[in-house]
Order: sequence, then structure tokens, then C-alpha cells
Amino acid sequence: MSLIIQKFGGSSVADAERVMNVANIVANTYREGNDVIVVVSAQGDTTDDLIAKAEEINPRHSKREMDQLLAAGEQISISLLAMALEKLRIPVISLLGWQAGFNTSSAYTMARIKKIDTERVRSELDKNKVIVVAGFQGINKYDDITTLGRGGSDTSAVALAAALHADKCQIFTDVEGIYTTDPRKVPGAKKLAEITYDEMLELATLGAQVLNNRSVEMAKKYNVELEVLSSLNPVPGTIVKEAAKMEKMLIRGVTKDTDVARISVLRLEDKPGVAFKLFDRLAAKKINVDIILQSAGRRGTKDITFTVNEANAELARECIMDCFPDIDPENVIVDKNIAKVSVVGAGMETHPGTASRMFDALYSNAINIDMISTSEIKISVLVEEEVADKALSAVHAEFFPED
Repeated sequence: MSLIIQKFGGSSVADAERVMNVANIVANTYREGNDVIVVVSAQGDTTDDLIAKAEEINPRHSKREMDQLLAAGEQISISLLAMALEKLRIPVISLLGWQAGFNTSSAYTMARIKKIDTERVRSELDKNKVIVVAGFQGINKYDDITTLGRGGSDTSAVALAAALHADKCQIFTDVEGIYTTDPRKVPGAKKLAEITYDEMLELATLGAQVLNNRSVEMAKKYNVELEVLSSLNPVPGTIVKEAAKMEKMLIRGVTKDTDVARISVLRLEDKPGVAFKLFDRLAAKKINVDIILQSAGRRGTKDITFTVNEANAELARECIMDCFPDIDPENVIVDKNIAKVSVVGAGMETHPGTASRMFDALYSNAINIDMISTSEIKISVLVEEEVADKALSAVHAEFFPED
């Protein structure tokens, strides 16, 4: 008998027909003799709808009350799925995050899992029940409901798999696995049979929306092997696991991320501590910075350009103005009309030529590069947002030509 964790996203339980489809998948897994825990997201666009309701009532709402509201979406999903399993005569119980033992930090809307008390879950498994758990949520030391941020249900599933030493953690989505790029945008996208944690983490961080990056980090830390597969089409998916020992470099995917803003701070004093002062202030506001470029000093000044999530652009501007109160506002330039296109693959550092192929593909399509960032397993470039899809297709065609 195996313990299997199955996670289903919002699109997989979007309506009654899909809820019954998920129930049948879970029932079949249970009838094969497995213990099954199911983690479920809110249905379809429920979370977005709840956010819109909150904005309509009070745009300056507290984060605590937002967590109280958003947790309702998963509560609906688990109840409906439990009812569907009851209809199939499967013994089942639904549990909210706190009932399943999720203890989190007190950072409302973006809480971190501190520990999972597995006593209740193990007790229900001993009764041979399928357990349907509300993903994305937990409880803090004040007994307040908290949520884990966008994609938090993936993290919930992996955390349960780690805490219970599950034999398998399956992440069901509306696509058949992990592709070399978004198959809805690029018809030539190819499904991968497997991918390493590091490669998947880069893809998730760089805009691929199949898995939440925090869930991949956790899976790597606790060596939880993941399978990403379709809830609509019963075919083998993609395995995410530890890297195999190999010398060959393989490009695993090409991603596009439009949730990017580029910020340029011009004519800063060219002296020690200026960069620290700026990025320490941004870190204090919990603004993540990605690509950073600093110019060589000239005439006692230097320029610093960096990227942040688009949602943090204005807050970052405020931080800059607070940090350097004498700066000319015209020397703080925020550009939100950009996108980041990246290629990801292990072994890139020791295999020259990848960057030149990427740049040649963009040049051949008359696409200008604004900024470049590299690491051992990825190369990212900034381009104008209006040509982002064209850039994505061009780079993908270079590394994954049509058969």
C-alpha cells in the first residue's frame, strides 16, 4: 500500500462536471489499494472574484481580513469534492488547513509553513478514509487563518508529502505535464518526460506557471519526487526529481514573464555604500530584485538599473525617493512595458554557444535586447513587451526546431 498525495488546481475543479472527474481519479487511486490525501485549490476564478469583491468594498482592507475571505474558496472546493466522493461510496472527510495541522507564520497573505501537526491526518488515514485538504491555508499562533500566497496549494501538497513521507506527490493541472514552453502560446512546444528540481525552479521563477516555485524549493529540500500530469487526459506526465549524473547539456525550456518592471536610478554618487543603501531599503520592504546592472562610474556618478515584479514598481520608486531625498525625480525611471524571456538548462555554464544562439534568434527577428542576466542554468533577456510573444517563439524555435 502506498501513500499518494494528489493536488488539483482551480481549473480541474472549476464546475460540477470537473469535480466529478476529479472524484473519479481519486476513487480509482483509492480502489487500487492506496492511502490518498487530496489537496484542492479554489474553483476556477473564485480567488480573483473574492479579491475583486474586497476591492469593491474597501481597497484599503487589512491583510488579516483578506485571508479570512480568501480561505473561503478552498472550503467550498473541499466540501464539493468530498460530496462527490460520497456519491461514489468512497469513505472521505474534508479538512481545512488548520484541521489538517498546518501551522504558519503570521505574515498574512504570504505566510510560510512552520510545521505540520499530522496527528489528525494520520488518525483519519487509519480509518481508511480519503482526506480532502484545503490547500493554500493554515493557522498562525494567534489562531488566525492565514494564506500562503498565489500557488500556495502546490506548497501545501508538497509539505504534506514531506511531513508524511508519501510515496508519490502528483500535481494535476489542465495541461499534460511540463513543456519546453507554454503550449497554449507556441504550438511547437514539447512535453518533457523529466526535469530536475533546479531546472524546474528556474522555470517557475522565470514565469512558467505550472508549479509554484516555493513548492519546488520544498520538494528539493525534502527530496519529494513530483509528477505533473493532466486531470483531463489520462497520460503519463512529467517527473520532477533530483539531477542525474551527466555531462550533456540540455535546454529544458523557454519562458516569458511579463510581470516585470525595469527601474533605472541615474546619476547616483559614485562612492561606497550607495548600492547597499538602496537594496537594503528595498529588502526591508520585502521587494525582490532580479536583474541588476550598475554602470562604471563617470564624473563622480553612476547609474543602477534593476528589475522587480510589476506590482512592486511604485513601492520601489517610493523607496528610492525616501532613500535619496535629494535625487531629481526625472532620474528615477520606471518602465513597465517590458518582458523577460529566458532559456533554462543544466550544464549551460560549461557548454559555450547557448547565449550566441539565443541572441542570434532574437537578432534574426529584429528584436532588440535591453538587459541580459545569466547563471549556471539560465540566460534571461529583457525585451519590449509588445514583442515578447515573438521573442518567445523565435528562441523556442532555435532550441526546439519542428520535427
